[in-house]
Amino acid sequence: MHIEHSFNFDKEINRRNTNAEKWKVEENELPMWVADMDFEAAPAIRKALEARFKHGIFGYAGITDEWYEAYIGWWKHRHNFTMQKDWLIFTTGVVPAISSMVRKLTTPAEKVLIQTPVYNIFFNSILNNGRVALESPLVLKNNRYEMDFEQLEKDLSDTQTTLMILCNPQNPGGRIWTKNELIRVAELCKKYGVTVISDEVHCDLTVNGKKYVPFASVSETAREISITCMSPGKSFNIAGLHTAAVSVPNEILRNKVKRSLNTDEVAEPNAFATEAAVAAYTGGGEWLDALNGYLDESRKIVLDFIADEIPEIKVIEKEATYLFWIDVRGLKNAGKGFAKELRLTTGIYLIDGKVYGKAGEGFIRMNIACTKKNLKDGLERLKTGVRLWEDSH
Repeated sequence: MHIEHSFNFDKEINRRNTNAEKWKVEENELPMWVADMDFEAAPAIRKALEARFKHGIFGYAGITDEWYEAYIGWWKHRHNFTMQKDWLIFTTGVVPAISSMVRKLTTPAEKVLIQTPVYNIFFNSILNNGRVALESPLVLKNNRYEMDFEQLEKDLSDTQTTLMILCNPQNPGGRIWTKNELIRVAELCKKYGVTVISDEVHCDLTVNGKKYVPFASVSETAREISITCMSPGKSFNIAGLHTAAVSVPNEILRNKVKRSLNTDEVAEPNAFATEAAVAAYTGGGEWLDALNGYLDESRKIVLDFIADEIPEIKVIEKEATYLFWIDVRGLKNAGKGFAKELRLTTGIYLIDGKVYGKAGEGFIRMNIACTKKNLKDGLERLKTGVRLWEDSH
């Protein structure tokens, strides 16, 4: 479906030498690695930040009623899930919040379960805090990831497993977990006394308008044992503004989380954080719909190009995110430095799948949230890199 709009996602914006982490690369390199889009933020957000900037004073900021209403309204209207005001706690970012909660809700040497391949920074939040990352691998069936519930139960039943970090929608696999799958996760976690942190930051970036299912919405059990991490950072490309929230329906759990976030000083907004979130969730809907339409077109370009030009590699079926998870196991020795070699030979900078856990070996992750011109450039580089790899191996 083509949406008529006035937003120009093909606009070329030079991000080199702007202190953008993604673009700290050599002149000949094309970065398609970190989950950061090359598009301007929605006009509503830029307008709100301009107004805040013009005020000229940037002292300590607090949380406003509008901030709570913005989150509640967005999840109610977009995702058919009604949160209560007192469930919500501001945090500077999902990763700081997860690290803080790992420290508060577990003790050293306990196990935190993650379903791999999964967002690599989960490993940091677990290992850097002296906990054990328990990899419970997902299963690739017919080119689509599924949960192995038999293995999951075995891993959750380990008495040392006290916390699970769920990625919903899944990064990098691209799955939107179904209501029934999430109900089963909740039942198993309840059975074995495991708390769930559900990272839902990619929830608004779905394929062809498909809706994601908030974990806390699927059952009373899920609601009572979970913490949901949410943020406009990924959907609206404002990650650098450090604005996020956690939703914790259970009061006892919420008091622990509040204590952890406040003790670690990650519960106070900077001068722009709340304004940006409010503007995104109250004025950014049309822009987001247009963005998703643009990304759907880009996804089709990737699928068609790889199927026609590089059939040796395979794209994993996806339902969410602008991140493509690509199976390169069909290439000889692809697990041995393929992504690194690609960067050296063609300048395209992708992420090696092994950083997402043992289950990620033989895969690469590609960020397609860029202009179609750069996307096509990236695909040509990928094709060249595959040919060079095949010739030299």
